[in-house]
Amino acid sequence: MKTILIRKVMGETLRELRMCAGMTLREVSMASMVSLGYLSEIERGHKEASSEVLFAIASALGVSLSELMGTISGKIAVLEARQLPRVAVAA
Repeated sequence: MKTILIRKVMGETLRELRMCAGMTLREVSMASMVSLGYLSEIERGHKEASSEVLFAIASALGVSLSELMGTISGKIAVLEARQLPRVAVAA
């Protein structure tokens, strides 16, 4: 079973939200007061962000922290479901 890394799912989700908002990394960096390099590392799933940093990024993207976390939770649930062993059902 492959390990699901929350930081990877979080990074992918933040990148998707940023692109949907039509924002550049630089724009989100300036709006959130998170350094460009650190934001890039978060989006690539290389760094884990604190709740304060996530709040700032979510706010810059125009979403609530609860919306961000709900989206991430849903994606993790899908990944987990794909990894569950298939159980044969007797007829």
